[in-house]
Amino acid sequence: MKWLKHLKLIFIALTGFIFCAPPLAARQHDKHQPKGIVRERISIDQTWLFYKYDSAASADHLIYDGRPEVRDNKDNKAADSKPTEAVKVETTQDVLKPWILPAGNRFIKDASKHHIRPEGNPGGNFPFVQGNFDDRLWESVDLPHDWAIKGPFQKGWNSEVGGGMGRLPSNGVAWYRKKLDIPASDSGKSIFIDVDGAMSYAMVWLNGHLVGGWPYGYNSWRVDLTPYIVPGGENQLAIRLDNPNNSARWYPGGGIYRNVWLIKANPVHVGQWGTILTASHISKTSATINMVVTIDNNSKTDAKIEATTVIYALDAAGQKSGKAVASLLMPDSRVDAGKSDRVEGSFIIKNPNLWGPPPTQKPNRYIAMTTLSQNGRIIDSYETRFGIRSVEFNPDKGMLVNGEHILIKGVNQHHDLGALGTAFNTRAAERQLEILREMGCNAIRTSHNPPAPELLELTDRLGFLVIDEIFDSWELKKTPHDFHLIFPEWSEPDTRAFVRRDRNCPSVIMWSFGNEVGEQYTGTQGAAIGKRLYDIVKEEDPTRPATCAMNYAKPDMALPGVPDVIGLNYQGEGIRQSPEFEGTDRIRTAPQYDAFHKKFPGKMILSTETASAFSSRGIYLFPVSKEISAPLRDGRGGDSRICQVSSYELHAVDFGSSADKVFGSLEQHPYVAGEFVWNGWDYIGEPTPYYEARSSYSGIIDLAGFKKDRFYLYQAHWRPELPMAHILPHWNWPERIGQVTPVHIFTSGDEAELFLNGKSLGKKKKAEYAYRLHWDEVVYEPGELKVIAYKNGIRWAEEVMKTTGEASQLRVTADHPRIIADGKDLAFITVQISDKNGLLVPRSDNPIRFSIDGPGEIVATDNGDSYNLESFASHNRNAFNGLALVIVRSMAGKKGTITLTAKSNGIKEARIELQAR
Repeated sequence: MKWLKHLKLIFIALTGFIFCAPPLAARQHDKHQPKGIVRERISIDQTWLFYKYDSAASADHLIYDGRPEVRDNKDNKAADSKPTEAVKVETTQDVLKPWILPAGNRFIKDASKHHIRPEGNPGGNFPFVQGNFDDRLWESVDLPHDWAIKGPFQKGWNSEVGGGMGRLPSNGVAWYRKKLDIPASDSGKSIFIDVDGAMSYAMVWLNGHLVGGWPYGYNSWRVDLTPYIVPGGENQLAIRLDNPNNSARWYPGGGIYRNVWLIKANPVHVGQWGTILTASHISKTSATINMVVTIDNNSKTDAKIEATTVIYALDAAGQKSGKAVASLLMPDSRVDAGKSDRVEGSFIIKNPNLWGPPPTQKPNRYIAMTTLSQNGRIIDSYETRFGIRSVEFNPDKGMLVNGEHILIKGVNQHHDLGALGTAFNTRAAERQLEILREMGCNAIRTSHNPPAPELLELTDRLGFLVIDEIFDSWELKKTPHDFHLIFPEWSEPDTRAFVRRDRNCPSVIMWSFGNEVGEQYTGTQGAAIGKRLYDIVKEEDPTRPATCAMNYAKPDMALPGVPDVIGLNYQGEGIRQSPEFEGTDRIRTAPQYDAFHKKFPGKMILSTETASAFSSRGIYLFPVSKEISAPLRDGRGGDSRICQVSSYELHAVDFGSSADKVFGSLEQHPYVAGEFVWNGWDYIGEPTPYYEARSSYSGIIDLAGFKKDRFYLYQAHWRPELPMAHILPHWNWPERIGQVTPVHIFTSGDEAELFLNGKSLGKKKKAEYAYRLHWDEVVYEPGELKVIAYKNGIRWAEEVMKTTGEASQLRVTADHPRIIADGKDLAFITVQISDKNGLLVPRSDNPIRFSIDGPGEIVATDNGDSYNLESFASHNRNAFNGLALVIVRSMAGKKGTITLTAKSNGIKEARIELQAR
């Protein structure tokens, strides 16, 4: 293969992949890999010791930097409030920032701006960083860990943490300690700790030495332990986190909430996120792949290195399959001592299996297995997963993937996993994506921060399209302690690190470098900040477009000229256009699609946020609005006494729109590439419009994972080929006998006939730009509603809704009957209050008690009620409109039968068995 050395270098346009070598990948050998271990990636998630101070007043003073005083602790301001100027901070305390800033040097392009570490060792004498400190009374935890999720919830308007951040104690200072056993055989190796995410202001000590850290809680980062390691003995690792209150508009969580890895490599090795694969000239018969490898030389001598890569196809489970499909021997590299070098090469994959979104395409992937050799000896191995696909962003047609027009049917997702909090769990995230896919969703926007790397492994494997986003604020602030405090020093390192980590993921189709930032209001000054971030993104990845999401900027303003793609939040449908908003000092905008299309004819337009509609699953309030999209007020879809919103799915936040209105607007502007709905799943925090609550109302799916009626409205529109019909409301209204009770139908058909107790109430056909059918004059009588839907005159689907009897039994079902006994796998168990015929009793709220036997544990319960302030850790939970959820986790290494029992007074109990294998 030496002739490959002489291939002409080809720069490439469009593809992606993930570095994401599995844990201990270097220990899995085949004939192409070295016989000895040359690199180890070891999970160190198990058995940490944890301590959190009771209050900020009792915490130590090892602070990163000073923070402004918060004078107004209320966090219930509207989501589209105008950001404000930063407050100048002066502190007389000693701060550790000068020792932490150098951790970002690798991600600062201009070497003259690199930070020089001062002399000294702050915190070196603090007891918590010493190996001989007695931590036996500290709590033992495994990572990922969210210290706040068990609560308790804080109640009332004067609580320390308000509804905006989820009423959970995520704020505070805490420490994690772990002993690392580093054998003497590791002497001479480079040893790092890779942290996928820690919330926030992380600082790391090893053996009493301050190593470094990273303030931004959402990024992944690395610090070099090598200078402080003592091979042949125990090494004391200590990590301090300082998570400020008033730092976010949603629940940030607290703790080391993603995975942590110990990396061992020879001094000459592939650098952090050190491979790039891109593709061009993609066809059915071939694709040209360009590869760049960054080689770090941490030794004291120059090194001549040879890099070789072998490519294999991956199967649907992400496992290597078959013979090698290509190989590449790169030009030899001479890497100076203490420096890095990049080597590049190109190769061709014949008859490539392309990556694309289902159902019309398949998310095929490959793996590149790279080895470095020195003097004929293999010294490093590194795996890179990637996919081959072409993506075109057409200003008139929208997005084309591998030549096929793909309408973006996306949702926004915050990073918490409901009752599990922010502690990342692959199965929980997979469940979210599976339910979204059932609805017809094909895209995710990671609002408003880099996600866990395992989420992108899932989107790569499952074929979701992703807008990967960073920053909810730049220099102007939305909350007193948000990212604006560290933006000046960290915006470049954070942006470069974010792109480098994820640029090989085929699911990532676009970068976003900001969401609704205050710099929309500051003209060319704000645009200059945006241009600096844009340039950084494009330097790191010139193959993908970059956008920023704008809810205020208009076509004639400066900021929209910066991004490749116009990302609009709510502006396409218009903001606050109802006459009742005349004279408001809030954002009020006419529909903007045409205006942006005219001003920027060469840029694709995408709705990065739409809808922000509200509902509480199973709650129906009367009277029902005659408008297809209406603001929410008491008596108009909302009830502040019970903090619930009607599920007729007609109401939205003041600046938003119903799903129906958004559908119509998009269909009348076919050049718009699609939408990302606010939002897919309910999330903890930002409980607009009722900030006494704990979690949002805007999800299509509630916090427990139960589908709201809106789910079926989206499914009917996004999956027109699926025969389906859905009736709302439920039909248990003893207090409404003889009263008008409107009935709405969501169906993928184009007409339907409704029956009440066998009597036809008429057949209706959808009008143009109408997405539901409704019978507004139905007079309630108990019995049976039935709808028969038609499509093109042919019977298409039907649904029945019956008045139920009284609650008489519990019914339990699990998403999976078998779970892996690894201490991480989960079963999500739905508990239903049923009548004697097994029908869901829709207004039941019976208290339920849960118990478990066997090698499993109950880690959380929920019911999807945004206003429910019972701890997620409780084994008791009231049903919410007939449903409750129990999350069961396996125990590591323990196999057998797990039995969950659910009991409620006065009705028949239920149990279910799971197998841990």
